[in-house]
Amino acid sequence: MTQPTAYSGRPLTPAPGAAAPELRLVRLRRHARRLFWSALVLVVVAGAVGYFSGNLPAPFEDWMLWSAAALVVLLLVVVPYLRWLAHTYTITTRRVVEQSGLVSRTRREVTHARGYTISEKRGPLQRLWGAGTLSLSNGVDAPLRLADIPAVRLVHETLADQVEISQILAHRDSHATPTIADAR
Repeated sequence: MTQPTAYSGRPLTPAPGAAAPELRLVRLRRHARRLFWSALVLVVVAGAVGYFSGNLPAPFEDWMLWSAAALVVLLLVVVPYLRWLAHTYTITTRRVVEQSGLVSRTRREVTHARGYTISEKRGPLQRLWGAGTLSLSNGVDAPLRLADIPAVRLVHETLADQVEISQILAHRDSHATPTIADAR
């Protein structure tokens, strides 16, 4: 049995005392516009290698050009892409999780049930792309920054709804009437 909702888009709440499963709502990365310069470097390197291959002056050979191009692509294209790919924000029905790191992983969590304040910061370019930075602060730990995430307004509303739902469920479950199974 679930609680009736007045809003058609709201998720249904579990019955009092029933365990609510943790569901993943969204997994985010920083806005992909950060990879613009890497993509531009890749196009320029590909064009330069195509133009200079076979047309190098006497002391240089083609293998030197290809090695230099591979090094530039590795350092300026592949590494930034992997760093972007390795930093994720996951929002579930119970918490917000930040994970980062290529070799050693770092993980930070903020639970919705504890409650936190949400502050939003958007620069001019971020407003142009619909991105922004959210800071989640519970007053005890260091704030969790969701930096340069896309669709920041939608994520802000989702987080506010999840905090409200989690606190309502925690309050309802703390005042639940004991049943015969609980007395044993």
